[in-house]
Amino acid sequence: MRENCNKQIPENINIATMDTSKIVGEKIKSLRESRNITLEELAQRSGLATEQVERIEQNIDLPSLAPLIKIARVLGVRLGTFLDDQDETGPSVCRHAEAGDTISFSNNAIQSRKHMEYHSLSRSKADRHMDPFIIDVAATDDQDFVLSSHEGEEFIYVLEGRMEVCYGKHTYLLEPGDSIYYDSIVPHHVHGYEGQAAKILAVVYTPA
Repeated sequence: MRENCNKQIPENINIATMDTSKIVGEKIKSLRESRNITLEELAQRSGLATEQVERIEQNIDLPSLAPLIKIARVLGVRLGTFLDDQDETGPSVCRHAEAGDTISFSNNAIQSRKHMEYHSLSRSKADRHMDPFIIDVAATDDQDFVLSSHEGEEFIYVLEGRMEVCYGKHTYLLEPGDSIYYDSIVPHHVHGYEGQAAKILAVVYTPA
């Protein structure tokens, strides 16, 4: 276990989206309007800037997990609602080819520097409480990581490469085959060790 990590929290880290994620903003807007919540009220209750929420609804920006989960909480839905493409109530099978669609995270919405590509493994499962992903972690020279937090829990299993998890005041180095399970209310950041590429299986749980 290593003992150093960087800063704390702003909630305005955004992500650039690929085609499969363009529905996210539309779903947020539709849910907000169906609940008679104004854009300003959603921003206030989620702790985000009104301009940021507006850009999310217009599919200009898609937030990182922390703000997205806060929006979901205000709207009374689970995180996966924003990613669903079907309403399967029985078992959901995700074939290898179907996991190719991604949402690409960036630490800088203006420059759109990709940090992680999320492959959802449960988009067709309705009423789920967990969201499993295969995540391709891009190599990067950016070491200025910012910790964020949200309600729920996360599980990470390293498939390829090495991962570094900054969690509160501690830092954990994970090798292939290693895993970590933590409460995501504690400020944290997950990235490839020394900026190297990696691949992980991640499961995110958020309370309804």
